[in-house]
Amino acid sequence: MRGLLLLDVDGPLNPYAAKATRRPPGYSTYRLTPQGRWLTGKDARRRKGMRVWLNPDHGEQLWALAEETGLTLAWATTWLHQANAYVAPVLALPDLPVVEFPESDLQPVAGGHHWRRDGSWKWSGVAEFAGGRPLAWLDDEHDDPMYAEARQAFEQSRAGKATLLVHVDPSTGMRPDHMDMVRAWALG
Repeated sequence: MRGLLLLDVDGPLNPYAAKATRRPPGYSTYRLTPQGRWLTGKDARRRKGMRVWLNPDHGEQLWALAEETGLTLAWATTWLHQANAYVAPVLALPDLPVVEFPESDLQPVAGGHHWRRDGSWKWSGVAEFAGGRPLAWLDDEHDDPMYAEARQAFEQSRAGKATLLVHVDPSTGMRPDHMDMVRAWALG
């Protein structure tokens, strides 16, 4: 049974909590406007909208990791299918499967992104999507005490199933040691 490598966008791939005036090395600036326009370069710095920093090298690194470990890349992000429309092309990734979250639990906000106050829906959506498959999941919210109950229920539902939760600091984004953790887990 082929395992999964689940990717969150904000935090692991977009270090949104980094110092706002200091784009991390290797990252480029993009902006998603309230009208749904995806801007880069000077336009991304001058316009209003959600700032997104992405490192194009991450796509090749993630693809190589998936090939080496036999894991299937998939999005587990509130960006939902917008991750394929906006983020995947920057990272030179193909369209990836998307964890679908219950629409009744999502509240639309400007720019078409979806959030919910307690975030517990993400845990249940991932559990349902993964089923019994092994999974490694890169996310910035794994250690958030606000999700302790949801995480506990998730871990109980995954008892006996290979699972690796990799917490990524949203001020630094994904680093080589995160991928090394996944590699060691998958090949170990």
